[in-house]
Amino acid sequence: MEMPKSKERAAGRWVSYREEIKVLDCTIRDGGLMNDHQFDDDVVRAVYNACVEGGIDYMEIGYKNSKKLFAPAEHGAWKFCDEERIRRIVGENDTPLKLSAMADAEKSDYREDVLPKSESVLDMIRVATYIHQIPTALDMIKDAHDKGYETTVNLMAISTVQERELDEGLALLVNSEVDAIYVVDSFGHLYSEQIQAFMKRFLEISEPAGKQVGIHAHNNLQLAYANTIEGIVLGATMIDATMAGLGRGAGNCPIELLIGFLHNPKFHLRPMLQCIQEHIEPMRSELLWGFDLPYMITGILNQHPRAAMAFNTTEDRGNVVKFFDAMTEDE
Repeated sequence: MEMPKSKERAAGRWVSYREEIKVLDCTIRDGGLMNDHQFDDDVVRAVYNACVEGGIDYMEIGYKNSKKLFAPAEHGAWKFCDEERIRRIVGENDTPLKLSAMADAEKSDYREDVLPKSESVLDMIRVATYIHQIPTALDMIKDAHDKGYETTVNLMAISTVQERELDEGLALLVNSEVDAIYVVDSFGHLYSEQIQAFMKRFLEISEPAGKQVGIHAHNNLQLAYANTIEGIVLGATMIDATMAGLGRGAGNCPIELLIGFLHNPKFHLRPMLQCIQEHIEPMRSELLWGFDLPYMITGILNQHPRAAMAFNTTEDRGNVVKFFDAMTEDE
């Protein structure tokens, strides 16, 4: 007997539900790359409250970057995530929401600036590394693990990594203390078939070692959400997203779309929408994140979006042909 369409839809909407999936909001960390982390406390607190009320699993509140490399007077507080500043927002964080900060390989004084977990309200340290920085990343992972934190590693710009290098790097990472390894489409360059290939490779190497696989996507080709879904369907369990997609350049997978897809009753959309309406969208005209043609061009060319970000601050903004010619003049 054919199932009535209403019941068929009701059954199908739970296909994406998997209890083990964890959602990480990185609005303040990734979005801070558009304003040098100059968010005021009201915005950070609003994102925190929305994550708590929305049932989100993790919130990444910023970076643990080196004050020797980056002068604090020239950057926002969330580039450094000092413990006192975090506690101004979250107090003791007596909630189910876990907090994380990201430390970049070769940009963090992690031995001094990452406190023992017993002295911090943070729960997780996320290490970001390019393939050639993996030796440093391994030491950072061990340092954070030994201090009592959950750990993940974001292997950045994998669209530029040769297959042999990738396999060698993954072999090192799965033998570390890290809890999860992320597929990261830093330049928003990857299509679904490439996400499939990367996810398959990461899972083949990671799962036997008991490591989770995550996904972090950028939206240069308007595929951040679709590629995130692809990763989930294939087995990713740590999922990055941001409110209204706020993130570097073309931005990230929008968390409001992701929550709708996951159909997990622990997540609640309304707090996300309220935060977006009252705090995130009002910043769009100033921060200029999200899909546009210069970001599309860097995505197609598999280039870092820094050139497009710089171009969008000039009087030539909108002259996409000029930008395209400049980016391809050596081809």
